Amino acid sequence: MNFDINCTKEPILSFDELPFKKVASGKVREIFDLGDAYLMVASDRISAFDVVFDEGLYGKGILLTAISLIWFEKISSMISNHLVDDHETKCNDLSKQYPFLSGRIMIVKKLKPLSIEAIVRGYLSGSAWIDYKKNKSVLGYNLPNNLFESSKLDFPIFTPTTKAQSGHDIPISINKASELIGEDNLKHIQKTSIEVFNFASNIVKRCGLILADTKFEFGLDDYGNIFLIDEVLTPDSSRYWFKKTYKVGQKQDPLDKQYIRDYLNTTKWNKRPPAPSLPKSVLSNTLDRYLKAYELISSVS
Repeated sequence: MNFDINCTKEPILSFDELPFKKVASGKVREIFDLGDAYLMVASDRISAFDVVFDEGLYGKGILLTAISLIWFEKISSMISNHLVDDHETKCNDLSKQYPFLSGRIMIVKKLKPLSIEAIVRGYLSGSAWIDYKKNKSVLGYNLPNNLFESSKLDFPIFTPTTKAQSGHDIPISINKASELIGEDNLKHIQKTSIEVFNFASNIVKRCGLILADTKFEFGLDDYGNIFLIDEVLTPDSSRYWFKKTYKVGQKQDPLDKQYIRDYLNTTKWNKRPPAPSLPKSVLSNTLDRYLKAYELISSVS
């Protein structure tokens, strides 16, 4: 994918001009009904701390889609995904009709999303680090007493959350997750999530990155088969760090949405709407990091 990082085009924040029925609108993506499938469109919207900002980043949706498609292909032998058959051709045909959709769409199967998000953590960061400082454990996982911020865990841990339609996702126990989606589904998702995380971690090591943690989402077809859905292993859903600058005991140089969070933590914003304005330097540096993540991930065969 050729992408001009210096493009002066306005970010695309909505797709209300499309003639299809909108069935869902998330913080970044919008979903439309095509009849036999759904159209998932990635906007250029920015969200942090579950709040959507007025500003956008032109091309962010294209980068997120491109990264997801790379990973869907790489892990296709490990877990089925939500892309329809002949996906590329169908997306190209639709983009010819609506050129502003080019590069930012997925046409996906009509699946029933499971009501949890599957979080896998390989390093102690973010909310996991906050929890660890309080009681030396993270959601039921008792960890060694000598860990620091950004410490590598002995093994990846699975820490599911609820999937809130609005507001914050809430961490839940394995038992609660099992109640929500069923024990067999949870076992399958937990096993698959950790396997994909380990596979992706080894892949990105080859291009100089560390995958610290990530979020997966899953859905079911009418026969109870499980599919990987939504985005996968993007800078919006994962923490990526540079291997060469990684140091235990401190925050890392992020190649993901954490860059915006870190800036916001220096302000007096209470993390509730309305969102504050983001400086142009923060916007441009964020897009630079997303583009760098795409370039590095796409460079690994």
